Formats: sequence, structure tokens, C-alpha cells
Amino acid sequence: MINTRIGSFQLLALTLLFAATGTARIVRAGDKRESKDIVAVASDAGKFKTLVAAIKAAGLVETLQGTGPFTVFAPTDKAFAKLPAGTVDDLLKPENKEKLVALLTYHVVSGKVMAADVKTMKAKTVNGQELDVQVIDGKVTVDKAKVTKTDIAASNGVIHVIDTVLMPN
Repeated sequence: MINTRIGSFQLLALTLLFAATGTARIVRAGDKRESKDIVAVASDAGKFKTLVAAIKAAGLVETLQGTGPFTVFAPTDKAFAKLPAGTVDDLLKPENKEKLVALLTYHVVSGKVMAADVKTMKAKTVNGQELDVQVIDGKVTVDKAKVTKTDIAASNGVIHVIDTVLMPN
């Protein structure tokens, strides 16, 4: 009985320590973090500035703030930086809005697909094309882009971070 109390006390102390330092987070129903939509979560993360700018330029903010649910494979700013010089600037021009919309909607799947549910498969994107999802030795790729972080929850779906911008056909 004493060992159980000590163990429970140590667990409580570690939980409080992690919560105070931000190393771990406990999300409860109604938590403010849980109530943010995909666009707000991406904006707050700080590593999706290019993606958020592209979402705004494409006029997709309201859509991705909608009820969803959506699964977004979100390329980081580093992923956008791997594109040939001038590609992002060109895509953000008003005359290329249609191309930008096609590119961004290729990163979105209808429904909320958590990492535990992912398997090797074809996933139909919002733009109508399919993504090739591969799971090999526990590592996931989407059209050869590596999934580097999973299950970033939003009120209307989930974000999975990828290291490469996906290009539709």
C-alpha cells in the first residue's frame, strides 16, 4: 500500500512537472487548444508560415475553418524552401490561384485520420486525386514525403506534418 501511494505521488509530481514545463500536455474536452481550427493551429505552430500564407492567397481559410473534419498533410516552411527558387512566389500570384488551390487541396483528405488508423493505401484528396500512403517499418510516407509528426489535433480535424510539398498530377 505504501509503494502504491509513493508511486501515485511520483506520477502526480511528474505530471505536474511536465505540464508546468510544457514537455507534456493534457487536453481535456473544452480546452482552448482543442477548440482551435486547422488554420489557427497551423498559424500558432510557427513552422507553417508559408502554408498559411498560401491558404490565405488561395481563399481557402473559410473552408479549412469549416466543420470538416479534415486530415491535412502540412508541409513545413523548410519543405516549401526545397521547391525550386521562385516557385512559391509564382504560386502566390493572383493569376495562379487555380494552381495554388489544386496544390493545397491535394494535401487535404476528408475525414479525421489519426496516425493509429493509417495503413498502406490510396487516399482520395479533396482535389479528387489520390495520395499514395505507405507504412513501412512503422514509418509513414505520403507520395514519398516523410511524415515527421502526427496527430496535431484541431477542432475540425487533424494535421500530420510532412517534409516535402506534395505535387498533384
